[in-house]
Order: sequence, then C-alpha cells, then structure tokens
Amino acid sequence: QVQLVESGGGLVQAGGALKLSCAASGRIDSSIPMGWFRQAPGKERDVVAAMNWSGRSTYYADSVKGRFIISRDNAKNLVYLQMNSLKPEDTAVYYCAAHPTKSPYYYTARTAYEYWGQGTQVTVSS
Repeated sequence: QVQLVESGGGLVQAGGALKLSCAASGRIDSSIPMGWFRQAPGKERDVVAAMNWSGRSTYYADSVKGRFIISRDNAKNLVYLQMNSLKPEDTAVYYCAAHPTKSPYYYTARTAYEYWGQGTQVTVSS
C-alpha cells in the first residue's frame, strides 16, 4: 500500500503563490509516475500536472502552463506543485496521485492512478 499526504494549501490573493507538497510513504517506488489533479465544486477531477519517474518528462494543463511547476525529490519521496500567478479559477481541492507501477512515461488520465491523497484546499480570492 502507498499513502499520500498533501499539504501547503490555503487562502491566497489573486496573483499570489503557493507550494503544495505530497509526502509518499508505504510501499512506494521512486520510479513511479506522479500527478496533481484538482476538483472544483460541481466539476470533474482534472489533471493539472504530471511527471514521469525522473521528473524530466512533464505535462501541464493548458490552464496552468507557464504558471505551475511540478517537481519531485525521489530521495525524500516528495512531490511538489509550485503555483504562481494564481487566479480565482484555480480555486479547488488539489490531489496528489501515484501510478501503481514503474514507468518512464507520465499519465494524464485519472484512471491511470491507483493511489490518491486526501486533498488540500486552495482558495484564490479576487
């Protein structure tokens, strides 16, 4: 089993920044792809950013490209999401997710991930 715990969410004004962290524990393999998703009230849970095991291959949703950065520290089993120039439409619960097996690829489909954190709320005020 793998446990994921997100932290770093909160309330921020538009234009501000937050850095989310995801701590992985349990039977975690540093070679597994990771992703960040978000879900706003009444909407689907959508991918925000994803990366392969090394972090060298990344994906960003168009809505966050150029503003968010996904990164990882495999030695510490940590994944980060640096969020800059935040907008009110970024308001959502943000989830960290882990793919179940080793892979050199990143994944954008929600169904590709087996393990999920409990989520952390990000609220951006205008």
